[in-house]
Amino acid sequence: MSAEQLAGLSDDLVLGAVLLYLAAMIGFALELAFGRARTNTGATALTVTEPGVKESVAAGSSMAAGSSMAAGSSVAARSSGGIGEGAEAGATVAVSPPEPPSWAPKAGTVGLIFGWVGLAANLGSVVTRGLAVGRWPWGNMYEFVVAICLAAVAAFLITQLRSNVRFLGAFVMVTAALGLGFAVIWLHVQAGPVVPALNSYWIAIHVSAAVIASGLFTVGGVSGILYLVRGEGFSRLPTRTDLERVAHRAIVLAFPVWTFAVIAGALWADKAWGRYWGWDPKEIWAFITWIVYAGYLHARATAGWKGRAATIVQLVAFACLLFNLVGVNIFLGGLHSYADVGG
Repeated sequence: MSAEQLAGLSDDLVLGAVLLYLAAMIGFALELAFGRARTNTGATALTVTEPGVKESVAAGSSMAAGSSMAAGSSVAARSSGGIGEGAEAGATVAVSPPEPPSWAPKAGTVGLIFGWVGLAANLGSVVTRGLAVGRWPWGNMYEFVVAICLAAVAAFLITQLRSNVRFLGAFVMVTAALGLGFAVIWLHVQAGPVVPALNSYWIAIHVSAAVIASGLFTVGGVSGILYLVRGEGFSRLPTRTDLERVAHRAIVLAFPVWTFAVIAGALWADKAWGRYWGWDPKEIWAFITWIVYAGYLHARATAGWKGRAATIVQLVAFACLLFNLVGVNIFLGGLHSYADVGG
């Protein structure tokens, strides 16, 4: 195939990846919307103690079972049933949400299949773009964003192989689809050569590390947003503890990779421009991102920060990352302005 045909195929695969990611998002969303609801502690039922209808988390723990026995008689009821009917005064009534339909998990499985096929299309778009231009395919903002979407989805799907994080699927997939759509509409540039500063083996080292770290940080950022959205009581989102654990693990993996990317960028700057650090806007915001993520990890490790406060810190770091990846090139420019932004 000619370079033009490969470039066209790459663009078509990006559009295909968008559609596949949206299909995967629908499957994951259906499972999330109609799956089993839980309380914020992971329980699948609530207890309502009469009189006064005072709610407390009960199902799923041995402590709740003991308190139910001590209270007298306990009556299991569906949330649609009459709470307290036939129960003695002071009795504990366990209220369970309706059982999810049998097709809900199947919808999530279908979403997972679409996700893997979409990842293959996304990977194919990167490979064919690289073959079309005869270089590493992240020499401008369009190629970089496409690669980050690939890394984010890959991070989610690989994590899913080790532990059940399908609850993130709808949100990761819509983030990737929106990212690719943004790249196609506003960042797209024609396949072609790059400036001499980018024609270096350092692009395979520095930018690859930045892409991998950004993909992992995206998984952490999505988990952090869901943590803040997740309310008390019944929800089909996982517990805040689970969401925080996923975010923390993603950031722990991503931080050393981002650190390496910053160091490799300094080494590349010395080779390209004759200095390791010049306070270019991209360098400044890469360092700010590193500082805020380091603060998040330090606060968790030494001061024991957890929960909402730690989540807000990591989301501030994620916002810095997004501005560094896209905003700096659009609004600030600098020596990194050679990473073209399409019109």
